[in-house]
Amino acid sequence: MNRMILRKGAIFQDFLCAAIFVCAATGVGWLFRLLQFPETNIVVVYILSVILTARFTNGYIWGILATLLSTCAFNIFFTHPYYTLSVDDPTYFITFAIMAITSIITSALTSKAKEMTAEAIRNGQESSALYYLTSHLAEAESADEIARITVETVSRIMDCRAACLCFNEEGKPERTFIQQKGESDQIRRSVPNPDQIQRRIENLRTDFDAEEEFYDWPIYGSESVLGILRIPKTRAEGLADQQKKLLHSMIESTAIAMDRLRVIKERIRSREEAAQERYRGNLLRAVSHDLRTPLAGIMGTSEMIMDMTEKSDARYALADGIYKDADWLHALVENILSLTRLQDGRLMLHKEQEPVEEVIGAAVLAIGKRAPEREIAVHIPDEVLMVPMDARLIGQVLTNLLDNAVKHTLPEEEISVTVSKDSAQQMAVFTVADRGTGISAQDQPNIFQMFYTTKGKGPDAKRGIGLGLAICDSIVTAHGGTISAHNQEKGKGAVFTFTLPLEENTDDKAQ
Repeated sequence: MNRMILRKGAIFQDFLCAAIFVCAATGVGWLFRLLQFPETNIVVVYILSVILTARFTNGYIWGILATLLSTCAFNIFFTHPYYTLSVDDPTYFITFAIMAITSIITSALTSKAKEMTAEAIRNGQESSALYYLTSHLAEAESADEIARITVETVSRIMDCRAACLCFNEEGKPERTFIQQKGESDQIRRSVPNPDQIQRRIENLRTDFDAEEEFYDWPIYGSESVLGILRIPKTRAEGLADQQKKLLHSMIESTAIAMDRLRVIKERIRSREEAAQERYRGNLLRAVSHDLRTPLAGIMGTSEMIMDMTEKSDARYALADGIYKDADWLHALVENILSLTRLQDGRLMLHKEQEPVEEVIGAAVLAIGKRAPEREIAVHIPDEVLMVPMDARLIGQVLTNLLDNAVKHTLPEEEISVTVSKDSAQQMAVFTVADRGTGISAQDQPNIFQMFYTTKGKGPDAKRGIGLGLAICDSIVTAHGGTISAHNQEKGKGAVFTFTLPLEENTDDKAQ
C-alpha cells in the first residue's frame, strides 16, 4: 500500500512538472510574440521545455507527453486560426513535424544521458561500498569482527537494519547473531531455533530463505556454509535486481574474508601440531637413545649372573626376570626409534638380495632369548629363496609378529613361520601363525593402527603400547608389499601374512 501511494505521488509530480514547463514555454512565447520575435524562437522555447521535462522527470513517457503538449500549445496559441487545432497554412504541418521529431530526439537523448549518469553514480557508489567492505574485511581478525563490518556496510547501502548469523567450524549456527540497531549501534540477539535454520539452509534451492522477519542469504565458503546475511522482510521484498547483484557481491566478499580467516586458523593449528610432533619426536629419540646403553648393560649383567648361578638358586629366577624385562624395554626402545623415523620420513631402505632363512633364523633366535621355553616351527622352501629387502627392518617385522604371537598364546600352543614363493604374482609370502586367542571382531579393523592395543587380554597377557604391528605395516608398505591378519580357518588362533616383491622396484630403491 505504501509503495503504491509513493508511486502515484511520483507520477503526479512528473505530470505536474511537464505541465509547468509547457505552460512556462507558452508564457515566454506570448512575450516573444508581443516583442514581435520570429516564430522559430517560440519553437525553440517549446523544445527547451521538452528537454527540461526530460531532465527533471523519470522515463521517456514524460518527454513524449511534453512534446505533444508543446505541439498542441504552439498550434492553439501561435498559429492561425488561434485557439483552435485547425491550421490555415499547410506549411505549419512541416513545422509541427520537425518540432515534434526534434523534441522527441532531444528528449530521448536527455533521458538516456540522465540514465547513464545515474547508472555511473550508482556504479561508483557500489564500487565505493565494495571497496570499503573489502578493505575493512582484510583487516578483520575474527568472525565476529567480519560480521560486524558486513552488517554495518549492508545496512548503510541497503538502508535497512541488516543482521548476520555466523556458523561455527562444525557447520552449525551460533546461538546469537548481530543486527544493526542504529547508524553506529549494533545489538546481539539470540537465535531461538538454530537447528531448524540449519536444516532450512541445507535444503535451500533458491538464493535466499524467506522467513517471517528476515530473508536469509547463505554465505557459502569453499567447503561449507559460513554464515547467513539477514535482510528485514519489508526491505528485501523491495530490492531491485541491481541491488540484489550488489548484495551478492558483498556476500561473496564476506565469504572470502571468512574463508581466509579459517585458512589462517587452520594453518596456525597445523604449525602448532607440527611443532608439538617435532618436540615429541625429539624427546622420544633422546630418551630412547639414553635408555639403550643402560639397558644393554642390565641385560649383559643379568645374563652373566644367570651363567654363574644354578637354576635351582632363587637368584637365578630374579636375574632371569631382570633380563626379560630389560629385553622387553630394549624392544620397546627399538620400536619407538623406528616410530620416530617413520613419522619424520627418515626410514631409509638399504635393500640387498637376502636369503630368507637367515632373516627368519635371526628373528627366531631373538625370540628364543626372550622366551626360551617356546618352540617355533619354521617352514621354508627347499631351494634358496633370495628376496630384495632391508634385512634389519624385515627382521624387526618378523620379531614383532613372533613376539605378538608369544604374548597371545600359552607355552604349549603352536607358533609357526612359513615362507613360500608366489610365482604368479612374483611375491615372497611370509606367514606367522599361532593357536592362541585369535583376533576379535572388535579388534580386526584396528590392529595395524598406531598405539592401538587389543581389548580382550587376560590378566596374564604381556604388556604393550600398540606400536609393533603399526611399524610392521609401515615397513612392509615401504618395501612395496602388503600385510594382513585373519583368524585360523580351522580351530583357534591368528594368522599374519605379509608379502615382499621378488624383483626390486626402482621407486623403492629411490626411497
